[in-house]
Amino acid sequence: MYGGGSSTRPQPARRVLIPKEDGSERPLNILCLEDKIVQQAVVTVLNAIYETDFLGFSYGDQSGRGPHDALDALIVGIERKPVNWISDMDIRKFFDTVKHGWLLRFLQHRIQDRRLLRLLRQWLKAGVLDEHGHRVLGTIGTPQGAVVSPLMANVYLHYIFDLWVQQWRKRHARGMIVVVRYADDVVVGFQNPDDASRFRREIEVRFQEFGLAVHPDKTRLIRFGKFAHEQTRKRGLGKPETFNFLGFTHICGVSRQGRFLIHRKTRRDRLQNKLKALSQELKKRLHQPVRATGHWLRSVVQGHLNYYGVPLNGAALSLFCYEVRLRWYRALCRRSQRKRLNWERFGKIADHWIPKATIVHPYPHQRFDAKYSRVEPDAGASPVRMCAGGAEESAFLQLSVSRPFLSYASRTTRAASISFGEGILERGLCQRPVIYDRLSISMITMSIESSVS
Repeated sequence: MYGGGSSTRPQPARRVLIPKEDGSERPLNILCLEDKIVQQAVVTVLNAIYETDFLGFSYGDQSGRGPHDALDALIVGIERKPVNWISDMDIRKFFDTVKHGWLLRFLQHRIQDRRLLRLLRQWLKAGVLDEHGHRVLGTIGTPQGAVVSPLMANVYLHYIFDLWVQQWRKRHARGMIVVVRYADDVVVGFQNPDDASRFRREIEVRFQEFGLAVHPDKTRLIRFGKFAHEQTRKRGLGKPETFNFLGFTHICGVSRQGRFLIHRKTRRDRLQNKLKALSQELKKRLHQPVRATGHWLRSVVQGHLNYYGVPLNGAALSLFCYEVRLRWYRALCRRSQRKRLNWERFGKIADHWIPKATIVHPYPHQRFDAKYSRVEPDAGASPVRMCAGGAEESAFLQLSVSRPFLSYASRTTRAASISFGEGILERGLCQRPVIYDRLSISMITMSIESSVS
């Protein structure tokens, strides 16, 4: 039921084809305003339900778990654990191959309201309008561009991939495994090559059962990590191969003190495509006032710095800012056929409007440790899966608490699990984690024990 008590059904979306980097096109569905409002309300409710269900290595379209959280978790996992191999996985046309039957069955595990399930089913089957205005019903896949689509994708992969990986690691893995998933982009780090080969074979079989497939050309297994870097250097083979994840190229390197660390650089193709699109837009804005173009360029450059401004990426940031200046200078020179703009004079204009290349984000270890307070990696909502296969779960204590304890410790949240480390991280339906030190927990425990006795 939509607003006003009317029983209108979801309307078909208007499909727009967006060109991709490889030359292909990505379909994007544009919904009507009423459907967007209702979907946003439903997503807000479902996020509160699934927040405690999703595993710690699942990122993307979740509150407080953005792309830089996934990047931090991946780097911390590779640098702190004996990772020798990296599997950079790509699911072929994931959003277009999601089976509605399986997705609705997964949703029924946590949603009992039939009206809500019926509404989700209608959104999946609403279809799109083609270029001729004809309606094409949806029989498979989730509509890209819909507000509810990212959540549905996370639910689908939670049951197909996340839970399966968790069990596979415990039963079959012989060495350390690091897993990070951001939406349909997956990176898995292995200690042993045998685990990597077996994982690749079995995940392909697993995906086939649910209509998914691993892209053979975009999925690679490479030597990467601290020990791989040392071995290739001793053998005179140079540096290990690189891999791309969330817009960055990850490279093995060392610090000035000789400590292993991972360098992140802006992907070359992303940088080139960004500059190409910027040049085309400058041609359209050729005769606009300098002030208007400057405002637009400032927002574009600042947005680029806000995402790619990570440590050790200063060279790529400086190159981007210089290329933006150069393209704007050439565009301004084309405006006048009588007098060419002086570079020194243009420099004053560019300094006013174009931000300088700056590092916005802290080092991954700093933000990771500050945000998660060295939480036990095997906790229910761990930020990254970093465990040895076949080994005992953890040397850390885990405490199953009762309702009175939760009410005493936090009266506004319902915690999924509490684990002892140097501190305690309570994670539930709250936006920010609540940290309790050992002394506070001891006092709370003593007071509860005395009241119970």
